[in-house]
Amino acid sequence: MCIRCIRLAASRVREVGPWASLGVCMKMLRFPRRWLAVVTTAALSACATLLPTTKQEVVSNWNSYADAVHWLSAIEPYKSTRADVHRSGLDPQLNSAITVLHFADILQRFSAAALIEPQDVDRGIRDCLHAGKQCTAYAISVKKVERKRIGSFWADSFNFKRESLTTGWSVDALLVFVDDELVYELIGGQPNISEYEVVRNPLGPLQGWSDEMVKALR
Repeated sequence: MCIRCIRLAASRVREVGPWASLGVCMKMLRFPRRWLAVVTTAALSACATLLPTTKQEVVSNWNSYADAVHWLSAIEPYKSTRADVHRSGLDPQLNSAITVLHFADILQRFSAAALIEPQDVDRGIRDCLHAGKQCTAYAISVKKVERKRIGSFWADSFNFKRESLTTGWSVDALLVFVDDELVYELIGGQPNISEYEVVRNPLGPLQGWSDEMVKALR
């Protein structure tokens, strides 16, 4: 680039004078510097995409907490049956998000109901407790969480500072049956999960060694 600049300056020195030629040369020298700055900036920003990302998901037809609640709300106690629940996609034989609970499991969950007056207990729970072993339940747990490392790529890579952002949602539901009739439904969970975590290691990549040495000296 410098040789080309000198030749161009020499060819134009007679036309526009030496000072103008020098100005042309300086402009051409500044040109690659600008491109170098652009390339460097793009490379540093691209490094952030190299940080690891972790996704934890239970496969389901629900894309959000609101979607799950809307779907489950369509199933009504004393109006829906076990077959209706299965047709809606909540079949424990096909859906890994469902755990089948037997009467002993249900008793542990509703142990506090024994301390309440029978008339104050929800009808579905009361009917379940009276039905004994004929009462079963589906415990549904769906979680979709993504954990991303953010911040400086170099500080993260050398273990000086690691920042993580966890986002997502989760839903938990309980469907109680007496024989094949749905008698009780309970829906809960976390509509919005947003957690920020930062870990600072003053010694960077040597932090783990120093921690082990401290433990060994104790």
